[in-house]
Amino acid sequence: MDFLLEGLLQAGTLIATLNPEVYQITWLTLQVSLGATLLASAAGIPCAVLLVEGNFRGKEGLITLINTLMALPTVVVGLSVFAFLSRQGPLGDLQLLFTPTAIVIGEFILAIPIVIALAVAALTGVDPRVRETGLTLGASRPRAALMVILEARYAVAAAVLAGFARVVAEVGSALMVGGNIRGYTRTLATAIVLETGKGEFAFAIALGVILILFSLVTNVVVRLLVRRR
Repeated sequence: MDFLLEGLLQAGTLIATLNPEVYQITWLTLQVSLGATLLASAAGIPCAVLLVEGNFRGKEGLITLINTLMALPTVVVGLSVFAFLSRQGPLGDLQLLFTPTAIVIGEFILAIPIVIALAVAALTGVDPRVRETGLTLGASRPRAALMVILEARYAVAAAVLAGFARVVAEVGSALMVGGNIRGYTRTLATAIVLETGKGEFAFAIALGVILILFSLVTNVVVRLLVRRR
């Protein structure tokens, strides 16, 4: 227990003194996580609207598939992205492997099923009369869909934050496609794995504290938004 207490004290010092490496890793983590979440939201929310309002063959099967992908293993995503971005892969010429962009791609794949599935649940709970009233008053179909989204805005926002919570602490995919390069692709989660393996417990604990704070704030906001539904 002594090493843990000492690690916590040193971690507090690293955070309080604005250790440059700690904050560089934190900033990169925020960049890639927010980037992936925004992309997943931009693509996922319209997909959720189409699933809720659409009436096509295989709809229930597609929703089941998306729900299944919510538990997609991060290492499987990392392996798939690695295969596409490697030199032998179809996108190898883009030279994106071991870059922050590669991490964003992997985290996007992890976040989008969560955003879609939770947004579908949120939009399904909206009174159908909201959309019908909009159409009756002359609103276009996209406008009526926007009215439904606004009606469920807190639950939809919670879906987006849940996607962020999924990727901010992700390690498997980020490690495989980012390479954990110091000062370039090292995120909070991958740095914790590396520093723990090196025996640098204070540094790892400092990063862990920041990661826990991110998760705590995200979950508190989600709970507040869900309560406002």
